[in-house]
Amino acid sequence: MTNADTNLVQKIVETPPVLRIRRNHGLEHATLNILTQRFPHLHLAGHSDFKGFWIVGDVPIEAVQDAVEEALSRMRAGETKLAVHHNCGTNYVTAGMLAGVAGMIAMIGVGRRWRDKLERLPLAMTLSTLALIVGMPLGTLMQARVTTSGGPGDMQIVEIMTKMSSPAEGRLKAHRVITRG
Repeated sequence: MTNADTNLVQKIVETPPVLRIRRNHGLEHATLNILTQRFPHLHLAGHSDFKGFWIVGDVPIEAVQDAVEEALSRMRAGETKLAVHHNCGTNYVTAGMLAGVAGMIAMIGVGRRWRDKLERLPLAMTLSTLALIVGMPLGTLMQARVTTSGGPGDMQIVEIMTKMSSPAEGRLKAHRVITRG
């Protein structure tokens, strides 16, 4: 990537609408990191958007409120690494994309017969595995620099509410965190 490319990416990720989503995503991760420490055996998920984020899981709303407030406070105090989460979709997308490209590269020039393709399978598997090994730390780097922001700026918590899905949908509990700023 050239300096011009890097500058363009930096300009895009710092535009107000994108930065707002990145900040929400960072606060979502920080909240999940804190909740995971407090409830280590609980399965949680999150999703961020322009208005805030969702925390999905069977956790009391009071615990979510406490975790969001602590996360925001700690991020404001400089704990920017809280914005990175090991189970973020960015990690999986980055690793998956690299593995797909590696598999495609392994098949360049292969013949039309199935046997030709099968003979390349060990190479495709090796290159894909190497891509996955490289992809996970690269995904973490992508989180830190592109898809999340560890600096909450003037973000404020407006409201936290709980929503329950219908019995037909499996009765999932989701907490909606609305932010401003």
